[in-house]
Order: sequence, then structure tokens, then C-alpha cells
Amino acid sequence: MTQTPDLAAEIVLSVQDLKTEVATPDGAKTVVDGLSFDLRRGETLCIAGESGSGKSMTALSIMRLLPEPMARVASGSVRLGGRDLCQLGETEMCAIRGGDIAMIFQEPMTSLNPVLTIGRQLREAIFVHQDVSRREAEKRALETLEAVRLSEPKRRLKQYPHELSGGMRQRVMIAMALACNPKVLIADEPTTALDVTIQAQILQLIRDLQRDFGTAVILITHDMGVVAEMADRVVVMNQGKIVEHGAVSEVFERPKDAYTRELLDAVPKLGAMTGQDAVISAAGAGPEPVLEVKDLTVRFDLRGGILDRVVSRVHAVEGVSFSLRAGETLGLVGESGCGKSTIGKALMNLVPWEGSIRVAGRPIPHGRGEADRLFRRDLQMIFQDPYASLDPRMRVGDLVGEPLVIHGLAKGRELRDRVASLFERVGLTPDQMDRHPHEFSGGQRQRICIARALALSPKAIIADESVSALDVSVQAQVLDLLQELQKELDLSFLFISHDMAVVEQVSHRVAVMYLGQIVEVGTRRQVFENPRHPYTQRLMEAVPIPDPARRRDVFKVPIGDIPSPVRALGESVERVRYVDVGDRHLVAEPA
Repeated sequence: MTQTPDLAAEIVLSVQDLKTEVATPDGAKTVVDGLSFDLRRGETLCIAGESGSGKSMTALSIMRLLPEPMARVASGSVRLGGRDLCQLGETEMCAIRGGDIAMIFQEPMTSLNPVLTIGRQLREAIFVHQDVSRREAEKRALETLEAVRLSEPKRRLKQYPHELSGGMRQRVMIAMALACNPKVLIADEPTTALDVTIQAQILQLIRDLQRDFGTAVILITHDMGVVAEMADRVVVMNQGKIVEHGAVSEVFERPKDAYTRELLDAVPKLGAMTGQDAVISAAGAGPEPVLEVKDLTVRFDLRGGILDRVVSRVHAVEGVSFSLRAGETLGLVGESGCGKSTIGKALMNLVPWEGSIRVAGRPIPHGRGEADRLFRRDLQMIFQDPYASLDPRMRVGDLVGEPLVIHGLAKGRELRDRVASLFERVGLTPDQMDRHPHEFSGGQRQRICIARALALSPKAIIADESVSALDVSVQAQVLDLLQELQKELDLSFLFISHDMAVVEQVSHRVAVMYLGQIVEVGTRRQVFENPRHPYTQRLMEAVPIPDPARRRDVFKVPIGDIPSPVRALGESVERVRYVDVGDRHLVAEPA
């Protein structure tokens, strides 16, 4: 973004030698160490770094939201409008928060009060900082929702947070933050939990509001694509310290610090695989696919009314068919609610389904039983959140060995030896087997989940957003591990993700889902280099490009959210019909 001379000269926030400490059993630990930067009116400063770098603690320190006395600003200054925020009392800070400086948090659902309507929460934010009547507050609340381009704003004022989608809730948080025209807006990972098209809408919204109101923005993120698209200047943090600080083009083109170079090198770049054909490790060995899905349908009934009858139905997956060969990765992409994770759960028999699923030539039975247990030896799953999928009370060695015990494949010394071998295979050491999940980092916990999935020597693994919760460098390590295991063991992967750049990196074939159906399927080159369906094209256009030289002035994304998959009882969903545009590149016909 180009700054006019008068805007560039006006410093609205100055942070000097900020040092933040947290209490630990071993004494005070410094988590932000000597941080200094100036923020000018209308400027976007991105603070980038991985988990534990201190970027979110920096935001909480500036806002004076640290959980004292467990965490505190030990020294330094944060000057806003001539006043040092570190020296103000809580009453004075309450007047400044939301008025002069506002913050958008990463997870809007935890930041909004679930028992109050959107309208009441917006009015409260206005009443705290401005002496206005209820009618005026209601008018301003409506105006702020209109400013953030929320659909049906009058109706949204009367709704509760749980009635809105993630993208809508984040827009409400932005509206609340901007209700009193703050000089500084701090956005802490505002798009991390959002789909790529919703993310593009939110980033465009921040740009537009910044242009209209001259708000200075501190954008905290680990996504270097977002940094390249949004930043004027960049602060790169590692272990609480600034390791690099400069103009966005300078940092991306000529990074001086080794950590910055590693961070940029690890970022998956959409289009990096252009012109390369994916090599399948076993070239479809065997007469039958490892996994074959035909006409898979998953629907969920919704009840309501006085008699609690079924009144509508969620058409989560509607007649999906695909196959997976030995040594092949099929990327399944789409936004939240499209049905891709539901497919993974149906394949594991975790939700009721209709249709036909065959693993290694054998049909998966409906319901539980011995046959249900047998097919799991050939098909395993890696979940998105490694911590949630590991029992915190058990040692990780027991967690990895549990499938072997359940299936009666090993016990005693043999069991421990096989678990130790699995740990070594995923880059961990046998002496870590006696630890508990909380003693590992996120990347190590995901390696443990991979080891557990490998325990039964499956033919195929479902990886459901298996790297989306990881930092970019750790994500690169886990992806490399999965690809190494595929070559070594001839594994097949159904790789479920909303990250188009990651899918391009790992997939042999790609299937794009929209509203419970596949709308485009083909080889990686077919789908990424020649996307034919409008929805696929929309996904590609919304991906942030980690190159400031290719920054877009406007994100080409439609306003609004994906239509709901809920239909009235008895209402059918029209199945898509495919056109082969060449060499089995199948594209759904326009409705």
C-alpha cells in the first residue's frame, strides 16, 4: 500500500524496548525481549513468526490484557497519543481499549458472548466509549454491520453468535472493533480458522476500512502469503526477539536472517509444481483399487417443533464416487461445510452412510462388529488436531501400540520393539515412548499420530487436515515424512485439506468438493494448471500469494457465504453431471 507523505510522517503508536515476562516453576521467563517499532497512520505492520515466537504476547502486552500477576510487562514503553499505556491504571485502559486501540482475536466464537444478541454486544461496545442514546447506538450498530458487508444486517442484529458462520462472526468482531473509529487495530491471526475465500473477503475488508478511516493496523500471522498481500512493513519474531524488520519487499526479496530465509523457504507456493507430472510409487499395482467409493451419500436429520419431529435434513455428502490406487495421493479440497471431512468419517464407519465402499477389494460393512474391526487394518486415519486425538492420561508408547494390542498382533517384548521401530520411522526416538502427549510439540504429536496410523501396516490412510494446525516449517517436515513413507511403504493417501498450495504439493490427483458433491476431478496438472469449474477457479484466485511483487489490489472473490446444505424434508438435491474435457478430466456441468 502506498502511503502519502503526511500519513507516513504521523506515528500513532510507538513501542520501545518492550520486555514481557511470564511466571514458571523455575522463575520468570522472558517471552518478549526488547521489542521496538513505530506504527504510522494508515500503515499495516505485520508481525510474523511461528508458535512460541512471542507475537501474540506482544499484542496482549500492548493492549494490557496479560493475565497478571502470572504475566507482566517488565520494562519498556507503549506510547499512544502521547501517553505510555504501560503506566496507566486499569480504569484508564478500559477507556482506551475499543476507543483508541481495538483488537480482533483469532477465534471469534470465544470472543463473543453466546447468550447476548449481536446487536446488544455492538451497542455495549458503543455505550462504553460514547455518550449516545439507545436509538443512536442501534443506528451505529447497523451502520457498522453494513460497513463490514454482512448480509442482512438488520436480521443479524437480532441473532446470537452460534447462528452465524465463522466468516460472519469474524465480520462481527471487526465491526465491534471499528465501532468507535480506533486509531490502531490489532488483528491477531484473524483469518487462520477461515476458509480461503472467506479469508480473502476479510483481508479485502480490512484493506477497504483502512483506506476509508486511515486506521493503522498491526496484523499478527504465521501465514507468509497474508504478509506478502497485506504488509507495508514486516517484523519477524523468533523466541521473543525481532530477528528481521523492514519493508515487505525487502524482507521477501533479500532476507538477512537465517530464520527468515527458512520461514520463507518452507512456505508452500501455489504454482510451484507447474509443469511437473506426479509419479505414483506403484503405478496402480494390482487389479483393483486400494479404495473404491461409489455413490456415497451422508445425510443428517434435523429435529424441531413441539413434537420434536424431523423437519429438515443436512445433505452433507450427495452421491460421491472416486477410487484410490496403490501408492497414490488423492487430494480432496473444498471449504468448510462442503462434506470433505464427512467423507473421511464415513470411510471409517464413524457416521451413518449409504452407497458402496470397498477397501482392498472387500466391502466395508454398515455398523459395528468383527468385520468392522477387520477393515481398519487396511484403512487408518490421521486427524486434524493431534492433541485432541491422543489420550492425555496415556503414555505415547501405549497409544501407538494400542492398535496392535486390540488386533492381537503383538504383546510383551515384541510389542515394545515394534512400537520403538514405529517411533524411529517417524523421526522420534524410542526413549520418548514413556512420555505423555503434553510433553511434545504440535509437530511431534502429529508424528505420534502418524506412527499410530502405521501400526497395523494399512494400505491407505485418510489424512484429514493433518497439517493445517502446524507451523509452516513443521508442516513442511510432516509433509516430507508422509511422502517418504508413501514411497517406502507404497501407501495410498486420501489427503483432505482446504489449503490449495499444500494439496498441489502432495497430490497425484485432485477432487474439488462443493455443497456435498465433487465438481471437478483430474490429475494435479489438469486441476491446478487448467481449472475449468468456476468454483475451482474461485478457490485458486483467493489463495494469498507469498510474493509482494505479485500483490493484488483487489481479491476477486464474491461477497457472501456458501449456500446452506440444509433442505426441507422431502426436498431432493440435483446430482451433478460430468463432462470429460480431456483425458479423464471431469468437470460438473453448470446447473
